[in-house]
Amino acid sequence: MYGIGTTELIIVFLIVLMLFGGSKLPGVGKALGGAISEFKASVKGPSKEEEDKTSDDEDETA
Repeated sequence: MYGIGTTELIIVFLIVLMLFGGSKLPGVGKALGGAISEFKASVKGPSKEEEDKTSDDEDETA
């Protein structure tokens, strides 16, 4: 329906390259990747390790 083709990706890449410049592009990509992975983790909910950590914290305060 709203598929992004190769031409659109190239245009978006060129616009980003003009806005940020070649030297800042790796940092922008790293920040964007970190934001996406953090968003996915928050949508997924707490992991098993986080749940265990929370229950351990509750045990200590009781």
